[in-house]
Amino acid sequence: MSPELISIIVLVVVFVIATTRSVNMGALAFAAAFGVGTLVADLDADGIFAGFPGDLFVVLVGVTYLFAIARANGTTDWLVHAAVRLVRGRVALIPWVMFALTGALTAIGAVSPAAVAIVAPVALSFATRYSISPLLMGTMVVHGAQAGGFSPISIYGSIVNGIVEREKLPGSEIGLFLASLVANLLIAAVLFAVLGGRKLWARGAVTPEGDGAPGKAGTGTTGSGSGSNTGSDTGTSAGTGGTAPAAVAVRSDRETGGAEGTGVRLTPARVATLVALVALVVAVLGFDLDAGLTAVTLAVVLSTAWPDASRRAVGEIAWSTVLLICGVLTYVGVLEEMGTITWAGEGVGGIGVPLLAAVLLCYIGAIVSAFASSVGIMGALIPLAVPFLAQGEIGAVGMVAALAVSATVVDVSPFSTNGALVLAAAPDVDRDRFFRQLMVYGGIVVAAVPALAWLVLVVPGFG
Repeated sequence: MSPELISIIVLVVVFVIATTRSVNMGALAFAAAFGVGTLVADLDADGIFAGFPGDLFVVLVGVTYLFAIARANGTTDWLVHAAVRLVRGRVALIPWVMFALTGALTAIGAVSPAAVAIVAPVALSFATRYSISPLLMGTMVVHGAQAGGFSPISIYGSIVNGIVEREKLPGSEIGLFLASLVANLLIAAVLFAVLGGRKLWARGAVTPEGDGAPGKAGTGTTGSGSGSNTGSDTGTSAGTGGTAPAAVAVRSDRETGGAEGTGVRLTPARVATLVALVALVVAVLGFDLDAGLTAVTLAVVLSTAWPDASRRAVGEIAWSTVLLICGVLTYVGVLEEMGTITWAGEGVGGIGVPLLAAVLLCYIGAIVSAFASSVGIMGALIPLAVPFLAQGEIGAVGMVAALAVSATVVDVSPFSTNGALVLAAAPDVDRDRFFRQLMVYGGIVVAAVPALAWLVLVVPGFG
């Protein structure tokens, strides 16, 4: 049995054990990386740790630390209220606002994980407060980021178009952008319909104001008008977006800093936190600084200035998620180091039936990208497709677009950077359950989207 096949079988075993025995998959993956790397691939410790995602580790820790502080001092409460006021209380519009916001950020040049890291914590805090499915809100954020991810001036678009030019293939910058935009927009529409969007519309408008202020929700009212603070930390009844809460309230004045009849008020700590969040956006998008290191630095500054509100923030960092993601990606790094990814791609490329090879490459891109770098796998697969693209039987423009969509739409997987950020950012949820939801949804996307992308973009022979 070849080393590459052994490494794939071990990965399957890791999934099975983690699913059936409730063991942290990241810990299992670290053990697998050690065993396979040492015994099969003859790697030393440096070779095994070469795949450790140090940058993602810092992003996960830094961003969740900063937004844990924002939750502790009530800044996310203020942002949630501002979002409700922006859409005049129409809660059903908020998922689309988040979709458009992340899409705009990536379209103008933000790296997809950076845009998700900025938007996801606010979006998921809103979902918790108003009983919107966290799966709906999180996936809308990720698909929004990918919708704008291939504009001609975006990071992903620039990289893929550069690869196409280097390989001397026909290309279409606008075609690539539109393929990703339309694919993610259609998926978002389906998600909105399936995960409670219609019931959110039926709920009508809610009031963002505190102290039990009344407001309309569907055909009834959301508040009793008694002026009492009846809200919990989430301010809603439990649910996933399918049931409208009987009352929409905010936390008490003592917790949030007060509500002066018009919603949660700003305090010096909240103003400073908002400035820190804006600084994070400017640093990442304007100066290309690392999102994780910037977030840690801003969190430390806020903790130093307001230690009481920040005391619990370190404990609220999603450490189990950090272990999970870093372990799995370290094992994927071992697979790349020992050539398993290249081995699989070359095996597909040598099939000799162009259309079959094309759909298999799309599936390889989707499966691997669900655990590793989307851009990295596209950089590996596009050159592998060159031999049969050169034969003229497959349109290069359609094939590149299909690979791009297949390799990025799966970033909703909890093992990808974007999916991990969504999982880590969700407050007040059962993380194991949310992880399973993301994993199941990611599996559905991996199974369905590559075939659809191949059917729509490759089979007609575009380009």
